[in-house]
Amino acid sequence: MKKIEDLVDDIYKVLVKNEAAEGVDVDKIVDNFGEAMKNILKNQLLTKHEESNALRMSSIGKQDRYLWYRHRNYKAESMTPATLMKFLYGHATEELVLALAALSGHEVTHQQHKAEVNGIKGSMDCVIDGMLIDVKTASSFGFKKFKEGNIRNDDPFGYIDQLRGYAESLGHEEGGWLVIDKAAGHLCTHFENFKYDDPITERIDYLKCMVKDDNIPEQCYDLVPEGKSGNMKLAMACSYCIYKQHCFPDVKVFAYSTGPRFLAKVENYPKVPEIYDYFDDK
Repeated sequence: MKKIEDLVDDIYKVLVKNEAAEGVDVDKIVDNFGEAMKNILKNQLLTKHEESNALRMSSIGKQDRYLWYRHRNYKAESMTPATLMKFLYGHATEELVLALAALSGHEVTHQQHKAEVNGIKGSMDCVIDGMLIDVKTASSFGFKKFKEGNIRNDDPFGYIDQLRGYAESLGHEEGGWLVIDKAAGHLCTHFENFKYDDPITERIDYLKCMVKDDNIPEQCYDLVPEGKSGNMKLAMACSYCIYKQHCFPDVKVFAYSTGPRFLAKVENYPKVPEIYDYFDDK
């Protein structure tokens, strides 16, 4: 029996040796991977999906105000082609990692298994060697948080509550992530025990009431100083939020070398171009 703690090393062995683990049904795994790629192209790229404002397991960890905006159908930013491309190859990369896990001899089950807790539904990624696993592609910065075990202290996208929801649906007290650094190609795993956490059902029940309340939730994050310029920028999580204009209607966007930067207070005009049409429909 393979051990989940050895998953990354075993995947690396497949890559280095160019061979699958002994006893693995290679043809079946390859065929399943091919079908997964076909489904990504069909379902993620070539199928139009109606937008839903319903709470989903994948969103229960997100900030209250984000969910409140979404539930009430506030206008969201249009995604750029580059962002859509990142989502597309993220899905493809995650399927590749799961195929490698299977080729390394680990038992991969419950792929896209349906989950439901107190009426909130979702689809989990998988269970590997009996452990609930969510597969993530991450930037090098995000990857470091998982590798060093700091996701508890810095979880702006709500990954922990998402996993707790899946765990609750399975009756598990723990779960983990299999993460790939999409820039460097490194892999890591990180596991969490939810035994002593407040029940995720309490969070779900709260959210179901919160989104129906006419009172808008508090702002999610404070503004952050932009160096010593006197300017104030959006927090990292706010800069990624598709509803940021509703919280900061006068935000200005500037084209820094590291990407767009969102300034809510400008005391000293940056020496970089301002992007005037950033929020126009793409």
